[in-house]
Amino acid sequence: MSDVPPPAPIKVGSYGTAGGYQFSEEEVDSVITQWEDLLAHLSDDLGKAQAISDVKAPADEFASHDFINKGSNPSGQTLLLQHQRMHDYVSNFITALKAAKNKITYHEQEQRDALNKTGA
Repeated sequence: MSDVPPPAPIKVGSYGTAGGYQFSEEEVDSVITQWEDLLAHLSDDLGKAQAISDVKAPADEFASHDFINKGSNPSGQTLLLQHQRMHDYVSNFITALKAAKNKITYHEQEQRDALNKTGA
């Protein structure tokens, strides 16, 4: 996971820390769904950014390698890194939303999500 800042505090109903986002218990599921939709789009974009960052020189000659080494590759790597950071931030935000909804800590929700991914 790339180095991204933690999400701002989230308060659902009366649970959580003030000073960040606040949602009613009735609206939090809709908010989570919207962020999960965004994450799906970001995942698609991340795959496209990966393809761009993996571009190869069309020929084994100076102009092609110069373009890849000085233009395309550095730009592609930056594009990929920034997409990965956004993906990670949104994923962390979803975890924080679910934790606030479940009235548990962020780390407890991370463990729940990890267990759900393994099917345990």
